[in-house]
Amino acid sequence: MTAQLALFRQPAQPAPAPLRFSGPAYAPALDAARLTNQIERIFALMSDGAWRSLAAIEAETGDPQASISAQLRHLRKPRFGGHGVERQRVAESGVWEYKLVPAWDGVGPAPDAEEEA
Repeated sequence: MTAQLALFRQPAQPAPAPLRFSGPAYAPALDAARLTNQIERIFALMSDGAWRSLAAIEAETGDPQASISAQLRHLRKPRFGGHGVERQRVAESGVWEYKLVPAWDGVGPAPDAEEEA
């Protein structure tokens, strides 16, 4: 019986830290929810490891290509997960494809990551 009760005394998981976007035009009240939802959509789509162009990501998420490019750069940063983002040129065109190599299964700092300065 004691072992069964111990199952219910597991420590609560801490709430994930909010994502820290920044920049001269960044206004948290206006941008935080929008950018958080955007990076989470892109992460969810790209987590399958498939190669996709910005246009293909745009078609799936509805997000503008410039925003997608920025979010892929963010995903490389430790405070957004430190994920790998590979790129390859499509044949002899000026089009690039991107592939996410997740460092862990979420957006934001990995649970064991140290705080970025």
